[in-house]
Amino acid sequence: MNRRLTILGIETSCDETAASVVCRAPDGSGDILSDVVLSQLDVHAAFGGVVPELAARSHVSTLDRLINQALEQSETTLGDIDAVAVTAGPGLIGGLMVGLMTGKAIAMAAGKPLCGINHLEGHALTARLTDKIAFPYLLLLVSGGHTQIVLVEGVDRYERWGTTIDDALGEAFDKTAKLLGLPYPGGPAVEQAAQAGEQGRFKLPVPMRRDPRLVFSFSGLKTAVRQMAEQQTPLSRQTIADLCLAFQAAVTASLDDRISMALERFKARFPDCEDPALVVAGGVAANKAIRASLLARTQSAGFRFIAPPLNLCTDNAAMIAWAGAERMAEGLPASPLDMAPRSRWPLDAEATAAIGHGKRGAKA
Repeated sequence: MNRRLTILGIETSCDETAASVVCRAPDGSGDILSDVVLSQLDVHAAFGGVVPELAARSHVSTLDRLINQALEQSETTLGDIDAVAVTAGPGLIGGLMVGLMTGKAIAMAAGKPLCGINHLEGHALTARLTDKIAFPYLLLLVSGGHTQIVLVEGVDRYERWGTTIDDALGEAFDKTAKLLGLPYPGGPAVEQAAQAGEQGRFKLPVPMRRDPRLVFSFSGLKTAVRQMAEQQTPLSRQTIADLCLAFQAAVTASLDDRISMALERFKARFPDCEDPALVVAGGVAANKAIRASLLARTQSAGFRFIAPPLNLCTDNAAMIAWAGAERMAEGLPASPLDMAPRSRWPLDAEATAAIGHGKRGAKA
């Protein structure tokens, strides 16, 4: 599509309520005109995790206001937009219903196309907004709900190479923090505590190291932390720091092992790729130790390391709007107004279901 596109994006898949207006130029470059995000951290902190019902209620009470803010900040009206892009899955079903129903109402009232976006596609395409990266490239998605390695060959062309067979990495951080008495969210709490840790006091197993399957597993590591913590009861502040450092080191080593295998596979698949790249997205990508390890690994393998700014790694509506713009530019059809939200929605529909596959399909 050889024209400028202006897209309103809406994101309500978990515990952030977000709205954004993004433009895509004919040359493929993008511009974020507004990006409004309201975190629900204070709502859920007392419970040590996200409470779906409270998340949905918060979306209901704030989404309209945030959409108005996004339009005002971008100096855009509904008449100026070309489409409404809204997260339709995967995620918490209550929050998805709120965002999708709102997006449908706006699209219908304004006479604009609706783009129901896979939340994972938003993460997958963000690097094209921030770094103008060309296809193909590898994506490592590490968040509270997902841990995946995905080959991104083009818009709507994804091949999942690896996923977790139990906990997502962000979930493992949260659970480890909770069993050590640290606050929610667990990722920043564990990373901060690890800074005071003593190197080598505890040694934890590195999950899936040298396993020929390109999969992740973190439940056993979490159990190992619990067993060590029980042996050290009562836990001193220094012991907690030492355990956090050991957990973070094991996670970093596991990611390094898995990514090393994925980079080799990419080289074999695309031997003529002139500028291979690894894109890292998701809230866990903010961890400095993990980021430094991945940077070193990709550089040694001759790959470019790309991590979008933190505000675009975590859940946001700019990535949803951008995914809508990319799909429109490719001429992909708009979504029907009777589209249903999907709590589970694999980015790669052909991927073999991971362990734990249920009646509703693979989790991711």
